[in-house]
Amino acid sequence: MSKAVVVVPTYNEIENIERLLRTIFSLQREFHVLVVDDNSPDGTAQAVEANFNNYPDKLFMLQRAEKTGLGSAYIAGFKWALDKGYDYVFEMDADFSHNPNDLIRLFNACYKEDNDMAIGSRYVKGVNVVNWPMSRVLLSWLASKYVRFVMGMDIYDTTAGFICYKRSVLQKINLDKIRFVGYAFQIEMKFKAHISKFKIKEVPVIFTDRTKGESKMSSGIISEAIFGVIAMKLKSVFNRKKFNETSFH
Repeated sequence: MSKAVVVVPTYNEIENIERLLRTIFSLQREFHVLVVDDNSPDGTAQAVEANFNNYPDKLFMLQRAEKTGLGSAYIAGFKWALDKGYDYVFEMDADFSHNPNDLIRLFNACYKEDNDMAIGSRYVKGVNVVNWPMSRVLLSWLASKYVRFVMGMDIYDTTAGFICYKRSVLQKINLDKIRFVGYAFQIEMKFKAHISKFKIKEVPVIFTDRTKGESKMSSGIISEAIFGVIAMKLKSVFNRKKFNETSFH
């Protein structure tokens, strides 16, 4: 059995998913893939099912009844991975904004360099983003700067969604108490790993905006991140010992 599984949430990714699977399964290191599909109307789940025989015992899928947020999709995937005994669990977009070749670099940062968590970082060495308009680059970069300042985390890309976790990190974080679903989900996971004193490394990657399919970004997701950061920080200040065990409600 592979030590590593890549959790890939999908909603209407029919244009990307089969190519992504081929690319991941062609890498020199073996990775398994768990697709978490939120009842995509475009046939994404059916495309994954059609590939089960091509990748036996490597490709898996969770089908959910509806679209309930990126964070909840990842949490479902993380729980599945822990239950199946994987030692390294990745989160990754389906749209090729994250280069599948970088999976090996993230894996090595945890496996060979003994970090607990490796982040595929757009901002640890300058700004490495391709095909985004300048306004979006600035928004993302400033958001990470804001989060880094408010939360006191020594992480440059606080909203990154390309990550390798050691199993111990996901076991320590109370996944049932993760509140946020969008950008703030990524921040919340990093912050909880940070205050638990896990060893975190940022691995520089080049982020390339999707060329196929539609972005899932919305103003609500951005607002959640901005105000969610304040809620997280206040909660941790006033109740630090129980931060991992409680929600923000």
